[in-house]
Amino acid sequence: MSLFVIADLHLSFGSDKPMDIFKGWKDHAERLKYNWQLLVSPSDTVVIPGDISWAMSLEQSLDDFRFIDSLNGRKIILKGNHDYWWSTVGKTERFFTQNGITSISILNNNCYAYENIGICGTRGWINENGEPADQKVIAREAGRLERSIYDAERQGLVPIVFLHYPPVFMSGENKEILRVLEEHNIAECFYGHIHGAAKHAAAFKGKRGNVNYHLVSGDYLQFMPLNITKFVQNDK
Repeated sequence: MSLFVIADLHLSFGSDKPMDIFKGWKDHAERLKYNWQLLVSPSDTVVIPGDISWAMSLEQSLDDFRFIDSLNGRKIILKGNHDYWWSTVGKTERFFTQNGITSISILNNNCYAYENIGICGTRGWINENGEPADQKVIAREAGRLERSIYDAERQGLVPIVFLHYPPVFMSGENKEILRVLEEHNIAECFYGHIHGAAKHAAAFKGKRGNVNYHLVSGDYLQFMPLNITKFVQNDK
């Protein structure tokens, strides 16, 4: 069993939001399906750190989740900034059950086990202008991340972290998220959100403090789920 990750699927089967207008996104859903089925087996796990569907409601997202459910493996999803369909965990799980979607689990204030690894995470946030409202969101997201990590630690798992927003980007950083990562000795952090060649080049990738940071946006990965089994096994 292997562990994969890919963020920013930006599916729009049930909404009018074609991604083909952006460079590198032509036929991205078809490319994603081909690569996914080629690389991922039914016994594998794939983490999707946000920006999953352009739908504005759960009902509108159904075709997108049916597409994801049809792909190989167990999927673990967390919220991105464009996931406007996002609702409460209970309501979303009932929606999945009612529509026969069985392979998707929600990461929100909890963790999931992969062997002795704890899959932890939250959306994260940006703080570009220091507005008080942003500080409240940042504090809330840091709290959610810490609860997710605590859940892994209580189970004796080694936590690794998945975020939608990068905790470090160009000259900016999310100090609260970074504090949580460092205090809990997180070795691996995977994030999405960043699109386009210029921003991909500017994204921080590599080690800072104790943490290795990895960009896993769909377009950065050329819509090929990234096998991170070796990364996390080295951290055991």
